[in-house]
Amino acid sequence: LGNCCLDIGGGLHVAKELRTHPGQNLCESGVQFHQHNGKNMFRTDMDKAFMKSHIVYASTVSATCQEAGKDFPGICGLVQLQLTPQKDTVCVEAFPSVQRQYECSECGKAFCRKYRLAQHQRVHTGERPYECSECGKSFSYKHILVQHQRVHTGERPYECSSCGKAFSNKPTLVRHQRIHTGERPYECSDCGKFFSQSSSLNEHQRIHTGSRPYKCDECGKFFTSNSNLIKHRRVHTGTRPYECNECGKFFNQSPSLIKHQRIHTGEKPYECHECGKLFSQSSTLIKHQRVHTGARPYKCTECGKLFSQSFGLTQHQRIHTGERLYECIKCGEVFSQSTRLTQHRKVHTRERPLECSKCGKVFCQRAALIEHQKLHSQDRPYKCSECRKAFSRRSNLLRHQKVHA
Repeated sequence: LGNCCLDIGGGLHVAKELRTHPGQNLCESGVQFHQHNGKNMFRTDMDKAFMKSHIVYASTVSATCQEAGKDFPGICGLVQLQLTPQKDTVCVEAFPSVQRQYECSECGKAFCRKYRLAQHQRVHTGERPYECSECGKSFSYKHILVQHQRVHTGERPYECSSCGKAFSNKPTLVRHQRIHTGERPYECSDCGKFFSQSSSLNEHQRIHTGSRPYKCDECGKFFTSNSNLIKHRRVHTGTRPYECNECGKFFNQSPSLIKHQRIHTGEKPYECHECGKLFSQSSTLIKHQRVHTGARPYKCTECGKLFSQSFGLTQHQRIHTGERLYECIKCGEVFSQSTRLTQHRKVHTRERPLECSKCGKVFCQRAALIEHQKLHSQDRPYKCSECRKAFSRRSNLLRHQKVHA
């Protein structure tokens, strides 16, 4: 075909016949070719997405070859347009609309080829005729088996031209490339938010619908996505598949491993815009920012006292419940907080291990040392949200805020 490319229903006999008549306009059905020499007649380097955007449908017609007088019935399917049109090349003309004569008895979907119908029916029957020789897993379609086998071989033939990262299949590469392009083609019709993947959109839309289709068989809890259900199940199974290659510690979720690894790397990617302090976790940054804003979102239902962190509220509530979990082995005194017990033990040991590097004063509590050191530094991290006045100690800020109240 020279520069033209034609796929007539997978009919190899047609392709062979075309090669016998170089330089002729071969068929009466409106399809013309120019300068056929019998070599490189069909392009095989087109990806699926390109083919879909460059096709016309053909009806079931008979194409008669003028030279040999042979009829080729059933030219039904995709007729691909010329990839790179060159001068003096006449490309494929469209046939009338397709007749889809093979209908699925289950759902009514129609196909123009019998083997396409047979493939489709596996959706309903659950048939998986293609089995992996390595692990025994079976698949409905051969191309999915081929993709799966790359798990065993490690083959990653699809490489990102932007960063060099390789993938085992083309769709995964296409989704990855949206990281570089910023493309988000999937829009939520409810709130207008855009997503780079259709699966992310589907999961997001459950926020609007309230749908939670994934149920835990152990406890009956429902989830919006299968991935969240899988993570939850590890609570019941105790599975921890993510291992730290530095210390060998295991985790049940990859984000937990990533956070943990920052202990080894020292990475602190989260910065406070108020004071520039860096943190290894976003949750720690959020807690820290309450120092500047004065936010105390945790409220005691017994007395109404507010706290900036949940563990502070938990410890406080033991005052009301009388719960005392921590006992001193020296004197038997019990405490509601482990930190209180640690501080108390120093009464028996007379330990004062914490010394101020500026003036030499010693303390038995780290918090007391930190508060003391603020007297020497110019650091004033506690800012009033009303007038922006800064203080070195939180207690001073709280006293000051009463002026505005």
